[in-house]
This record gives sequence, structure tokens and C-alpha cells, in this order.
Amino acid sequence: MAENKSGNSRQSIISAIQGNSVAVASVVIVLMLFIPLPKIVIDLAMVVNLALALVILLTVMYTRRAADFSSFPRVILLVTLFGLAINISSTRLILLPGADVPASMLMSKQSEMVKAFANIVAGDNLVVGFIIFVILIVVQVIVVTKGAGRISEVSARFTLDSMNSKMFDIQNDLNSGAITEEEAEKRKEEIRREVDFYSTMDGSSKFVSGNVKAGIFITVVNLIGGMITGMVFHNMAAGEAMDTYAKLTIGDGLLSQLPALLVSFSTGILVTGSRADEFIGDELKRNFSVSGTIYVIVGIALAAMGLAFHNASAFVLVPIGAVFVYLGIRMQRMQKTEAERAAEAARNAKSSKQTGGSPDEVSPVVTLDPLSLDLGYALVPLVDREKGAELLERVTRIRREEALDLGLVVPPIRIRDSMSIDPDEYSFKIRGIEVGKSKLKLGYYMCLNTGNVDPKRVMVGEKTKDPAFGMEAIWVSEPKRLEAEKAGYAVIDPPTIIATHLTEIIRRHAKDILSRQEVSSIINKVKETNPVVVDEILNGDHKLTYGEIESVLKNLLDEQVSIRNMVVILETLANFAPITKDPWTLTEKVREALGAQICLQYADEDRVLHVMRLSQNLSQKIVEHQVMQPGQKPFVAFDPVDGRKYIETMSASFAAVSERNYLPIVLCPDQVRLLVHSSTEREIPGLVCISVSEVMAAGSGIKVETIGDIDVQD
Repeated sequence: MAENKSGNSRQSIISAIQGNSVAVASVVIVLMLFIPLPKIVIDLAMVVNLALALVILLTVMYTRRAADFSSFPRVILLVTLFGLAINISSTRLILLPGADVPASMLMSKQSEMVKAFANIVAGDNLVVGFIIFVILIVVQVIVVTKGAGRISEVSARFTLDSMNSKMFDIQNDLNSGAITEEEAEKRKEEIRREVDFYSTMDGSSKFVSGNVKAGIFITVVNLIGGMITGMVFHNMAAGEAMDTYAKLTIGDGLLSQLPALLVSFSTGILVTGSRADEFIGDELKRNFSVSGTIYVIVGIALAAMGLAFHNASAFVLVPIGAVFVYLGIRMQRMQKTEAERAAEAARNAKSSKQTGGSPDEVSPVVTLDPLSLDLGYALVPLVDREKGAELLERVTRIRREEALDLGLVVPPIRIRDSMSIDPDEYSFKIRGIEVGKSKLKLGYYMCLNTGNVDPKRVMVGEKTKDPAFGMEAIWVSEPKRLEAEKAGYAVIDPPTIIATHLTEIIRRHAKDILSRQEVSSIINKVKETNPVVVDEILNGDHKLTYGEIESVLKNLLDEQVSIRNMVVILETLANFAPITKDPWTLTEKVREALGAQICLQYADEDRVLHVMRLSQNLSQKIVEHQVMQPGQKPFVAFDPVDGRKYIETMSASFAAVSERNYLPIVLCPDQVRLLVHSSTEREIPGLVCISVSEVMAAGSGIKVETIGDIDVQD
């Protein structure tokens, strides 16, 4: 047990170190700037720094898109600070080996990595070593670092400038149905990540250039400070001090600048890369294999130069030229073969198209868009990205709001221009069937008199009707908009007119929009959090089919009842499926379970329902005349005289309630609620029918105020 306990302790310690490795490393790097380090630690840090730079370079090489390496700006900061900390520690070791250390022992006290690099570059010739060192510095400062920094600035500016147009493109694709909401959100997140990356890279490139400048300054300090230290503290001659500390300076400078050069090179590769999902190796291979003729010409030119020079260079130029010619000829053959294959495939495709092809190559069904909005060419500016594309945003907002209000995920609405309708007309279709259309006047505003208009300030304009609710309205031009608002009119712009109309159409035709596929998607979503109820209703002893569930949901949407609370709906269906499979009976049971939701939908701010109560006498008559046929919605079959009296009575009640600014709600006994709805939905489409059980299910949170009774006199 003790071994297990100690093993768990070690494991927890290791996990803690791994989880906080970056924080610990950051603290260690800061401490390295101040605390003297022994030679072995400095050598180890130098090797780690060089290895990190190589890892960064290779990671950049194998990164498809620059923004995928999102942590690169922070990595630059950490690696830069780490390199500076090593450089400072190495400088401290060079200048302060100890006053009591004799000059002959100075080199033995220095970093082995510094001495190794100094010997490789400088050897016995300090001048050559310094020249090479200066060239490396110049290349890094002027070529790599400056170029990478400039590209970062330009990339950041152009990325920010193009963000809005990219967002509009995504929104347009979403509204047209080309992509789903999940795909749209993913693409938007990629754009945000790309903008964040290039914005931070613009500043991070300054770390790289600052590191180079700091390295140059430290190198100068090492050289001058080293000579002073050697001559003052170690009694060296000027030449001996120069020889000793110059070598150490070159080695230390190279060890600090080589990782910095690799990081600068990595930065340049990352910010100059394309934004396509392609490795740099694959991209270069594709770009440099455009034509084999290029390599043939280069090979011939190299061979001709070798023959023209009449010296030993021919033994280098001619063989290399021959290699290039061979590569070019081989590439030409491969390209010819690929072109022949492509031509053969094109001929086969053309032949199949002319002969009709196989049955598998012809689509048996040309699918219709679930929802589409056709615009006349005069209304196209409403979806023009350069002019704001305000309608696109409104359509997306409508889909989101209907998902929240009705629980119905509205399919993407494909917006397209159409030459088959008038230029100033729009048409909304559900699966190719037109369900609403109207005309607009761009540059004009629709003004509605909602009862707040001052009679002395009534305006004159071209008469029209609000397409959503059928209210009388007028068109006024842009200069008269402010005047109309001051007069008390409700002023509506064209995008809002279309958006409001679309909202009402979607609500009225919600049951037509819902399909079996949407039902399956909804149930699969519920299954993620409530698998038991889904399994019971689909796989239990009294399981329901998707079609039966769809019928219930359509019935609810037909009366504007939200299906968002799918868990309660499915649980109710599972409870009553053993008793009946009739969709109308199941719908009534679901409505009772959703009683609180339904009552709150029609109650006022004080949670009061103002209802007209159906009399017992009329309820009995409706029951006596009900007709119920298998598979059909129950209906009431009054004789013509009684039927006319019934509709007149219900219409009068509707008008009386509307005059008092109340919603026309009829409170019915449970057994006749559906019958009242089915008998009035055509003649009185705005009438709301609620059962007594639904009100009781709402509990004490809902109060009922009876404002009248509905009865038909014999």
C-alpha cells in the first residue's frame, strides 16, 4: 500500500509539472536573466534553444495554413526571451570567470558550445570569423527579419480589410442553402482566428527584429568588455585579449543568432505561405511541375555554358545540364500521358451524355428547395454585399427567432433573382409552391396608420396594403419619412417589410415546412440528452413511427404551438401510445401536457387569460353533430341553417373581443376543443381555442377572466 501511495504521489507531481510546464518555464527564463548559471547549465540551455528553433522551423513546414499555428506569436515571445536569457548568462560567464583565474585557464572556464562554434567559424583567422559573423547578422536583419515584418504588416491590413466581405459571402451561402449553420459558424470562426493570428503576428515580428538588435549590442559589449576585463583583471596584452575574447564573442554571437535566424526564417515562411489547405512541399511540387520544357531549356543552357567556357567548369555544368534535360523530358512524357487520360475521360463523358448514359448517371428526381425567396431584378440591391445586404442578415435572424419561438429549425432560405416575376416583386415558395408574394418600391417607405396618427397631419401617398397583415398603408418617399414619423405613422423600410412578411408566412405554414427528415433530426438531437424516452417511443412495445410523430407535431404547429419542449411531447406520446395511435387524440393529450406553455402564450402581462366561454348548450350541439372518420380530422356537420348561425355567432364574438383589444380566445370543454377549431379555422382563422384541461394544467400561475359566453339560440 505504501508503494501504491508513493507511486500515486509521484504521478500527481508529474501531472502537476506537465500541466504547469509553460508557467514554470516562463518563471525559469525570467530568473535566468539575473541568476549566474554554471557552464554545464548554459551548454544545456544552448542546445535546447537550438533544438527548439529547429522544431519551430519544421512545424511551420508541416503546417497547412498559417492560422493553424495559432500559438506561434506567443512561442516567438517565449523563445526570444529564452535566447536573450541564455545570451546574458553566457556574457556573464565570459566577462566574470573569476579574478583569481589565471589567463591560461580562462578558456577552460567557458562554455563548450561557445568554444566549438568559435573554432568552427573562426579557427585561427579572427578576421574571417568576424566577416562571416557580420554577414550572418546583415542577412538576418536586412533580408529575413525586415521582409517577414513587412509581410506581417501587409497581411494583417489586408486580412482585416477583407473580413467583412468574407463574412457577407458566408452569410449569403448560408441563406442560399449552400452551407449549414454549423458550417457557416465554422467558417466564421476560421476567419476570426485568421484575423487574430495576423494581427498578433504584426506585433510579434517586432520581437524577432528586436532580438537581432539586442544580439548585436551584446556582441559588441562582449568584445569591448572582454578586452577590458582581460587587460585589467588578467594582465593580458592587447593582442592576447583580442584573440581570446574575440573568439568567445564570435562563438557566443553565433549561438544566439543561429536560433534567432531559424525563428526569423520560420516567421517568413509562415506569413508568406498561402492560405490553402496544402503543405508547402506539395505546393512547391505543384508549382514547379507546370511544364517539363522549362527544365529542358535550363539544361541546354547550362550545357552550352559549360562548352563555351573551355575550362574545368564544363565537368560541372554539362552533367548538371544533362540531368535537367532528363528531368524535363521525363516530365513532358508524364504530362502527355495525363493529358491523354483526361481527353479520353472527357470523350467518354461526352459519349455518355449523348447516348443518355447509364441509369445511375441520371438523377431520377430534381429536388426542390425547401424554402426559396425569388426577387425581381429591381430588388436585387437588397442582397447586394456592397450595399449592406441587409436582407441577408434579416433572413438569418428570422430563422434563429423561429427556432426559439416555434422550436422549428427553418431550413436555409435560398434567395435568387427571377425574371419570371415583375422587377419590383418578390415571391416566397415552400418546396416550389408559392405561398406569398407582394411588391415593393425601393427608395420608398410603407406607412401604417396604427391609430396614433394626428387627423390634422394625415399624409397622402400611393395606397397599398401591408403584405403580412393586410392593413391599409401608403408609400412615402425618403424625404417625407421624418414627416410621417412625426405624424404618428409606423414607417417600415423594404427589408423589414419582406422580413415581417416572411415571418408571418413561416408561422402560418410551419406545418408545411416540417418534414419527416426534420423530425428525425429533432429526435436525434433529443436522444443525446434523453435516450430513454427516445428508445421507448421508437423501439418500445407500442412504438410510434416517424410519420405518426410528424402528424402530431404538424397538428401543434398548425395552431402555433411551439414544439421546442420535445422531451415533454415525446414523454406524453410514449404514455398514451399504448392506448391510441390516432394523431388527433395524441395531439390533444400533448396540448394538455403543454398547458402552461400554451396559456402563457396568450395571457397578458399580468398572466390573465381573457376568454369567451363556450356554453354548455352549444357544446352539446357540436358533440351531437361531430363526424369522425379513420385517418381524417374530426369535423362538425351542421345543417346549412344551423351552420350559418354558428359561424355568425362565432364571428360576432370574435369582432366584439377584438374591439376591446383582447385576443379572440374561446375556452372550450375538452371533447369539443378540436371540433371548434376545425369548424372555424377557415372562416375565422385568427380564433384561438383552448380547452379547460389546458387551463387547469397551467395551475395557479394563470388567471382566467370570462368576458362573455358564446351560445346559439334555437
